[in-house]
Amino acid sequence: MTLRLGQAGVRALVLDIEGTTTPVSFVYETLFPYARQHLHEYIARNGSSPDHAALLQRFRDEHDADSRIDRSVPSWHDDPAAALASLEAYAIWLMDRDRKSTALKELQGLIWESGYRSGALEGAVFPDVAPALGRWRHAGVPVATFSSGSVFAQKLLFEFSTAGNLTPFIASYFDTTTGPKAEPGSYRRIASAMQLPSSSVLFISDVPRELDAADAAGTQIALAVRPGNAPVDDDRYQAIRSFDELLE
Repeated sequence: MTLRLGQAGVRALVLDIEGTTTPVSFVYETLFPYARQHLHEYIARNGSSPDHAALLQRFRDEHDADSRIDRSVPSWHDDPAAALASLEAYAIWLMDRDRKSTALKELQGLIWESGYRSGALEGAVFPDVAPALGRWRHAGVPVATFSSGSVFAQKLLFEFSTAGNLTPFIASYFDTTTGPKAEPGSYRRIASAMQLPSSSVLFISDVPRELDAADAAGTQIALAVRPGNAPVDDDRYQAIRSFDELLE
């Protein structure tokens, strides 16, 4: 499809990351394994730091909530040495279930930071992403991202991307602290933060339940059809295969 943003009344874009700007394979075959591989090392080196006290407490709070409803949650011990082992075991438990835990996403971002800065990691983006971001900035169309990954992790991916530093082209970042991606209220809050009516925002994602939530909030939507994405056989969604199809 070809969509002219101006004719559709689109004044801002909100982009999902995994499966939209970035191949799903990069997340599951590179980022997640890297975080798991370096989890123990990171916790041993940094877990006792006062800078991480608030993060440790967020894990403790999430653990309390999970343990009330799921008996498979590993136990938690509060004395200082055992707490770090408890954190590691619980983080692995969350990873095994691909949970969208806010605390886990923050921890993963901190682990990835060292990988990006050392050159071990480079943020994968599809070839059309950088040119499109440049066109949209030139046209005065602000771009935001909305991902289950932390804002910090999103910025790292785009700063150290395969196309160079793309952060100057992205006006705002949103993560699950704004709200779950499958809830309409999250998209209303994003539009409000961008000081725009929901109807003038276009959200692009490869996940139907996210598109449905955005649609319920009055946001315009489009389905990202990218290599490696799960097929979506539903003609309710405008499908785009490249950002080149979005014209100013």
